[in-house]
Amino acid sequence: MRNIVDYAESEMNRLEAKPFNPVDSLILSQLSYLHFKTMVPGPWDRAEPVKIRDLLQAEQFDTMFYGLYDPENSKKLLFAMAASPRYRDLRVCCHTDTVDAGLEKQFSALSVYLDRETVYIAFRGTDSTFTGWKEDFNMAFLSPVPSQEDAVRYLETVASRRPGKLIVGGHSKGGNLAVYSAMKCSRSVQDRIVKVYSHDGPGFRDDVFQTEEFRRVSGSIHKTIPQSSLVGMLLENQENYYVVESKSFGLLQHDPFSWVVAGDDFHILRQLSVGTQYRNRTLNDWIAALSNEQREVFADTLYAVLSSGDASSFAELGAEWQKSIPAMLTAVKNIDPETRAVLLDILKELAVIAVKNIPHPRPLTPGIPDGIK
Repeated sequence: MRNIVDYAESEMNRLEAKPFNPVDSLILSQLSYLHFKTMVPGPWDRAEPVKIRDLLQAEQFDTMFYGLYDPENSKKLLFAMAASPRYRDLRVCCHTDTVDAGLEKQFSALSVYLDRETVYIAFRGTDSTFTGWKEDFNMAFLSPVPSQEDAVRYLETVASRRPGKLIVGGHSKGGNLAVYSAMKCSRSVQDRIVKVYSHDGPGFRDDVFQTEEFRRVSGSIHKTIPQSSLVGMLLENQENYYVVESKSFGLLQHDPFSWVVAGDDFHILRQLSVGTQYRNRTLNDWIAALSNEQREVFADTLYAVLSSGDASSFAELGAEWQKSIPAMLTAVKNIDPETRAVLLDILKELAVIAVKNIPHPRPLTPGIPDGIK
């Protein structure tokens, strides 16, 4: 079964010969996870954009792939893109990368010139920093979060630099930022957006979907989720979506390198698995049953436990686990009684909803053995 690395290695057609597709979008979304720092000019830099083939600089690899969930496949993908006639001459610019623990914000994006008339804007998903995960938790009770506001400003900035068509996309939280920025940008910029790609991006609070802003862009949204999607089905989800086959299991299907490519698209399935539908219904019903105050307590407490040691990211947590784990255990013990009571109430509510959502067996049709239609 082929994945995005195989596609990048084997696709020889330039974009002018074969149109941009969802697989291309996920590949460029993955490019946004790399740490380019000074290699790619920023949104207001006058320096020339950098061709993808020129990003292959071995002396930058330690920085470029640091803290990624799958550095090995990320490196393979960059090598494939740098060699491929489809990607190697595409130009990258407007790179920005910010983590602000005080504002609980993790935001990064870059833009790729697909041709003289079209720009692809890629928003990075959640990285390995605790700050990035905390901002994700905040989406359950806060709208907008800082990175969503940054995404709107970034889209407006890139649009002001270059006329023509815009394609916006991202994986995980990046998909959420793509949809949000397309909704909230000015009408003149919105009219230039031809497609919005959300690759397993979480949804929004229900009030967002009721806006005229969402209705204006809903027809342009192309959402893909794996058959055991959790992240992409979080919160309210009124976007139409395509279910993609994955080579992994459970939560590991969020990994884009596990998604199966068939021809010029992903291998599309009919629906989510029954177990996934049950789990997601339970989790979203649970979130909906919580007040904003309870959601905030849950997010703040979990973040406090994770960040109680010296580590600031999951990469550092893995490297310094002997120091971090004892500090985290101490933090759990020291949670004040009132907060602990709220957490226990939340977990009890989750258990009640889980039982309520257990699928009941389908009644048997008289005279017909179960399982025969």
